Amino acid sequence: MHQAREILRQKLTLKRSHREVVAALGVSIGTVSKVAGRAMALGLDWTAIEALDDEALDERLFGPRITSHDPRPLPDPASLHVELRRPGVTLQLLHLEYLEHHPDGYRYTKFCDVYRAWLDQRAPTMRQVHAAGDKMFVDYAGKKPHYVERATGEVVEVELFVAVLGASSYTYAEATRTQRLADFTASNARAFTFFGGVTNAVVPDQLKSAVTVSSRYEPGVQRTFAELGRHYGTTILPARPRSPRDKAKVEVAVLVAERWILARMRNEQFDSLGALNARIAELCAELNRRVMRHYKASRLELFERLDKPALRPLPEEPFVHAEWTKTRLNIDYHAKVRDHFYSAPFTLVHEELWARSTATTVELFHSRGRVASHLRSDVPGRHTTDPQHMPASHQKHAEWTPTRILGWASTVGPMTAMLSEAILAERRHPEHGYRSCLGLFRLAKRFGNERVEAACGRALAVGARSYRHVESILKHGLDRAPMLDNAPREAPSVAHENVRGSDYYH
Repeated sequence: MHQAREILRQKLTLKRSHREVVAALGVSIGTVSKVAGRAMALGLDWTAIEALDDEALDERLFGPRITSHDPRPLPDPASLHVELRRPGVTLQLLHLEYLEHHPDGYRYTKFCDVYRAWLDQRAPTMRQVHAAGDKMFVDYAGKKPHYVERATGEVVEVELFVAVLGASSYTYAEATRTQRLADFTASNARAFTFFGGVTNAVVPDQLKSAVTVSSRYEPGVQRTFAELGRHYGTTILPARPRSPRDKAKVEVAVLVAERWILARMRNEQFDSLGALNARIAELCAELNRRVMRHYKASRLELFERLDKPALRPLPEEPFVHAEWTKTRLNIDYHAKVRDHFYSAPFTLVHEELWARSTATTVELFHSRGRVASHLRSDVPGRHTTDPQHMPASHQKHAEWTPTRILGWASTVGPMTAMLSEAILAERRHPEHGYRSCLGLFRLAKRFGNERVEAACGRALAVGARSYRHVESILKHGLDRAPMLDNAPREAPSVAHENVRGSDYYH
């Protein structure tokens, strides 16, 4: 009615054209033509129009309103909105059920018009119809709760995680120290436990803990979060960037949690994260029991009626958090994971691998699947090696230890054992002397134990500490030549630029 009065004012007093009125008021040209035409037909001028109130002007222009005395009961739009969230329920089905109770009730078109008129009066986010058990929406609140450290008095700000089910708006909230991946996946797992089942999909915002590549069409889901989805048998569906309606449900839940949980605790103090979460759990239960004005039912009632029967069962085993990182297999067939080195098959040298780290294990994956599994070690700079990952030549070398080498040497003779022990002792690392000692082992196979024992005795007499000295003695037959009693135990040192010295052979 306000528009009709303004149209007539501009037409009769300002003498504007139809198109100018349309541009000024944003109405259709048909509306302007209809109002102006009726006023002209009735002979109304601006003086007469000013004397009429809105109701009288409306009656003069369009006739008296017909008041409906239809005795047929109207459908309850709020109940319809709730029922539409159940799987397979449609307006047509609800209309048939309405007619069963009211055979003379409204026909389908009017039935739908009543519901849509009610829906248009609600917030735009309510126009989405969420199926029971279909989605769990998760996000963090912008406002942060806090607690005070008992020992230091330090105020520690934490995060408020919120999860809400689409059909019933049943809400779960908890405080966590961070939004990082370990806390985020643990919060999702606890939310499923709280709900007592699993939804068909989890809808996170574009959180770094959930999404590695932000994209409207093909978002990259964080690998650990995707693993959580596979464990629970659900799908990860990140909300599209800059699409508020994708996450409207959880945004409303976060707002409600801030008002009915955080605001309620504003004058309360807590000395630990556990105490804070205990209070949050109390207020969350109270929130879920509150009756919602639009639905005439609480979140808990709607959950029991809609979501709970539609949720799929929880897996038998709890989710084990694991972090995935990219690494590469070095030339020594070991990959670095958190400053420790783990072996993988040597055939994958230089290949890129994925490392999956839990609290107890480290697994390495290639495109063909898992290629290695080790117990986790947090000792930096050390190596964890599976002998099966070595080349055959390295496996044979790795079978030898100082104890085994000296044990073999003693079977040849005391001189061989003494020389082997001296070789290992003079090297910075015993492993550096393995090759020389294994060379003695091969010489014993070639020349026999007796000759090698004699050659080792002569080498010790002249201070030699190398496999090459023993080999030279055997090749020239010096092991068979008698040693003079007055021969010096060590050869005199000769200083000359062409003399290489024993260090050259180390």
